Amino acid sequence: MKRRDFMRLSVVGMGLGAVSVTSQRAVAQGSAGQLLGAGGLFYTQESPGRWAGKVATHLPSVQIEKAGHGTVVNVTTAHEMNGFEHYIVKHVLLDHNYQFLDEHLFNPATDKTASSSFNIKNYAGTLHIVSVCNKHDAWLTSVNIEL
Repeated sequence: MKRRDFMRLSVVGMGLGAVSVTSQRAVAQGSAGQLLGAGGLFYTQESPGRWAGKVATHLPSVQIEKAGHGTVVNVTTAHEMNGFEHYIVKHVLLDHNYQFLDEHLFNPATDKTASSSFNIKNYAGTLHIVSVCNKHDAWLTSVNIEL
């Protein structure tokens, strides 16, 4: 390949990469800057999409406890842990801007329930909790945390 052709293809490739990142961001946020539900990145109780019959066993349940100067977030997904065949892969905490805060990975060989606890210190505002199933995608629940 000639050097000039290589340079031209490199520039085109970089341009396509930038378009791809922009397109992915458009999928992640609706016109009002809100994260899209089913059909976007996450399924929710209000928008279960093709998994309408799976809400009860895939939507994470959240309990908030005040502990000293922090907050403990207890997350449970009422889902079977059927070995590596069908299980909850992880729970993920995201802040109000959908930025990563913490996660807990499950080992389906040893974990009998999909339960996790997170200690979030001095966090206030909307907290998004994601439960990821190896067969039925990612499910989102949102709660408000007050200091």
